[in-house]
Amino acid sequence: MRGLIQRVNSASVTIGDSVVASIDSGLLLFLGVEKNDCEDKAEKLLNKVLKYRVFADSAGKMNQCLLDKEGDLLIVSQFTLAASTDNGLRPSFTSAASTEKAKQIYDHFLTSCDKAYPKFKSGIFGEDMQVALVNDGPVTFLLHA
Repeated sequence: MRGLIQRVNSASVTIGDSVVASIDSGLLLFLGVEKNDCEDKAEKLLNKVLKYRVFADSAGKMNQCLLDKEGDLLIVSQFTLAASTDNGLRPSFTSAASTEKAKQIYDHFLTSCDKAYPKFKSGIFGEDMQVALVNDGPVTFLLHA
């Protein structure tokens, strides 16, 4: 399971002409589910996202997490994060989970997030989404579980 987090001043997800989710200051998480992922990995990644220290403390060091800052969280499914780019000039998605499995794990991730940090919004799994963001920093990390 891969999660790409970006510290943002704002972010939103639009489908068609409708904004389906938007946040202010916090984290934007792109979530990619791989073949061998399970609910335990989802729990591990969620814990890492919530506690990863990417926000500045009073000394200006990245020493505070989303929980400390009580920031917003926007979660967007993105199967391309499971791509293999090692060979050739075209990504391979052989390591990506099937649509059914990915949706199951994604839904579990959202359910777990609702229990641990209900201050989140999400895109819609499998939809063609337009994601807009104002990156703060920029600060971007690729997390694995």
